Amino acid sequence: MLLSHLTTLLCTVGIAFSAKPAVDKFQRFQSLSHPNPVDLNDATYNEITAAPRDYYTVVLLTALDSRFGCALCREFQPEWDIIAKSWNKGKVDDVKLLFGTMDFNNGKETFQKLMLQTAPVVLLFPPSIGPSATPDGSPFRFEFSGPISGDQLYTWINRHLPDGPKPPLVRPVNYMRVASAITLLLGTVTLFTVASPYVLPVLQNRNIWAAISLVSILLFTSGHMFNHIRKVPYVAGDGKGGISYFAGGFSNQFGMETQIVAAIYGLLSFATIALALKVPRMSDGKSQQVAVVIWGVVLLGVYSFLLSVFRAKNGGYPFFLPPF
Repeated sequence: MLLSHLTTLLCTVGIAFSAKPAVDKFQRFQSLSHPNPVDLNDATYNEITAAPRDYYTVVLLTALDSRFGCALCREFQPEWDIIAKSWNKGKVDDVKLLFGTMDFNNGKETFQKLMLQTAPVVLLFPPSIGPSATPDGSPFRFEFSGPISGDQLYTWINRHLPDGPKPPLVRPVNYMRVASAITLLLGTVTLFTVASPYVLPVLQNRNIWAAISLVSILLFTSGHMFNHIRKVPYVAGDGKGGISYFAGGFSNQFGMETQIVAAIYGLLSFATIALALKVPRMSDGKSQQVAVVIWGVVLLGVYSFLLSVFRAKNGGYPFFLPPF
């Protein structure tokens, strides 16, 4: 029995001593990765990813040297540093996670062993022991198909971690952008203060706003947005060697047709405005009568032409006016 108890005691001590290096290894690398990710080489990469491990490890395999021409590597490196700093500065006691970066110059053997032909590549190693361990312990691989943001990779990492609260991704304050925004705001306020005596009378002019409103109404009622959405042709052939300016059917139109209809609506508008505002203010009675006749003929002729356009687009349209 003494021999049996001694054997059990030695096994227990052996297990305790075998588990201790894994804990010490996590604490040691965690102290090196606060707040930036650990710079790895072939030896430290093998050490940080070796089993047994009761922690997660995320490693970025990159090639930052300008000789390799990896623009994506250099572009993503600041995003990777933000991810590591956000996690290391956040306090999550339930999840053990280490971040490491291995450049090609420091890990050529590892790149060859993994048969990597492109960079950057992110590997996430789950624990090999503990409740979150995977059966085979093989890493999850994230390959870059193009430029991505740190938020996308951070979301992918969190999907492979246990459920629970995670540190938010915190981006550093861009003081240059803040200074630029303040300078732009001050410049805008200064410009408005200096130019307001000249600009405000223009903005408060009723005739200008009336003209803008009228032009906008003419554009949209004539089908300007329809042309942009449908990408309609400007004109089309009529099948007889000529040009057709109006498309058949009320659901079709040409670019030239829009301009013609806008001109018709514009003439009708100006004729109506002249009869309503200008003619009553004329002091000479004969001139007033002549103006009424002229604008009345314009209204009749232009509106008659508009109805003929409707009949040309749809033969079943029942209305018309002479002379068209």
